[in-house]
Amino acid sequence: MKNLNLIEDNINNLTGLWQTVGTPFLSYHKNDHFEYCKIENSGWPNKLWLHKDITKKQLPDIIKTMKLNLGLVLPYWDIFETKSYEILEAYGFEIKTEQVAMALKLDQKFTLQNNLSFKKIDTEQDAKRWSDLYPNAFGYVISKEILIHNHNNVHFYLVFQEDQPIGTFMLFQTKNNIGIHGVGVIPEMRRKGFAEEIMKFALNLSIDLKAEYALLQASAMGKDIYTRLGFEDLFVIKNYILKTE
Repeated sequence: MKNLNLIEDNINNLTGLWQTVGTPFLSYHKNDHFEYCKIENSGWPNKLWLHKDITKKQLPDIIKTMKLNLGLVLPYWDIFETKSYEILEAYGFEIKTEQVAMALKLDQKFTLQNNLSFKKIDTEQDAKRWSDLYPNAFGYVISKEILIHNHNNVHFYLVFQEDQPIGTFMLFQTKNNIGIHGVGVIPEMRRKGFAEEIMKFALNLSIDLKAEYALLQASAMGKDIYTRLGFEDLFVIKNYILKTE
């Protein structure tokens, strides 16, 4: 049986990150049924999420909100065993991406190869470098303003190979857990073991920050690395968008 606390912790860390980064821009909104965050001039987080299972009754308000805020993505936590995602698919939603929520108990540090260096973002100049690099790894923009307004609440790191910036990651702590997000390497530097080295550094840093568990949401491209490091699957996240008419 899956650890229900870790499932809840994983969702709370992820949605807490979205709420945290959206709040300084007055971009985080909440009603009785769902929450959403849409930051202008940024491709992230731009999500609309529910904490309970979805029902048909909520759909008109959800659809209206997503049409008024173009670019929102609805993550569906596949934890309810009700197949309620079929409601979304019947009402004009389609899957954009899928991820696997994962967790790792932090009980020992990893040995690093020491062929990378890491810089925590704490200046506007560094924030711009991070923001300029990120789209090369992920294909969408996280504006430098997000880093500038949130660097005290979120640990943003730029990764270097020698003096060349090649990757990113961010850490977000909730209770005794740390979420590892935005782990990316630019295409020309992939397949060199750098993503795994970044993860090991991030996990060691999480232990230094006294976290008990590391949490993440894996894409298909990164999942093998996380499994190799000992992460266990918790649940699937289906990310839905409204079909364009």
